Amino acid sequence: MRVQGWDPVLIICQIISLQTIHYLTLSTLIPPFLSTLTSPSLLSYSGGPSSVSHILDWRELAARPTVGKSSFPGVEGWRKLRGAWAGGKEIGSVTVVKGERLEEGKGGPFAGGGEDDEAAWDYGVDIKRGWVIGGVSLLTFAIDIAPLYLIVRRPTHILDFSLTLILNHFILTTYYSASFPTSFFFWLIQALGAVIMVVSAEYLCVQREMRSELDIGWTPNLEQGTALLDDPPQVPTAGPSRGGGPGAEEYELKERS
Repeated sequence: MRVQGWDPVLIICQIISLQTIHYLTLSTLIPPFLSTLTSPSLLSYSGGPSSVSHILDWRELAARPTVGKSSFPGVEGWRKLRGAWAGGKEIGSVTVVKGERLEEGKGGPFAGGGEDDEAAWDYGVDIKRGWVIGGVSLLTFAIDIAPLYLIVRRPTHILDFSLTLILNHFILTTYYSASFPTSFFFWLIQALGAVIMVVSAEYLCVQREMRSELDIGWTPNLEQGTALLDDPPQVPTAGPSRGGGPGAEEYELKERS
């Protein structure tokens, strides 16, 4: 039961529903777009098109490496990072010739060659993947207009729920990546998404409320072909009035004549 419009259970359910629909849409759209528009080899290195990091790791959106030399300390760790390992055995390695630039499909994606340039290796980062994830994120924000319109409904609450959606995503991506988002592109996508959701959803909700108010004030009567107003005009009852004036039957006769 609501108390003066405050229903915390309803608000929590709305937040969970919006967040669930948002991530469900992302998880549905991102894999086919990545498989079609990005490099297959780099995508396989990052865990495939269905990796959770493509949704919750802000570094994927910013086209930054999600692993680094610090993730594998020591010489042995760096050697494992440069090769492919399974069951504790090395099943593949990359040979870098000093001074050469290795391109995609020729030994792996590198920003530079040689032992001195090991720190510049891009760890399988694909710039196109960042653009694709950003575009799909904006498309998802546009789709979120529908649940805001159908679940939240009130135009005065659209801004709160939209910012709450983005705040929750910021908290989750910071926790998942264990780092604070420092990418301008990441914050730009979030800001554009907030503008898309707030402006569009508020406009649609205001239009619906205006239509509902008009329907309450003027409801057509299909049987009589007239309108039922809030304050209908008084119609004289049958028979003569108290002042001796004409009754309802006399009014009908005059109208027919």
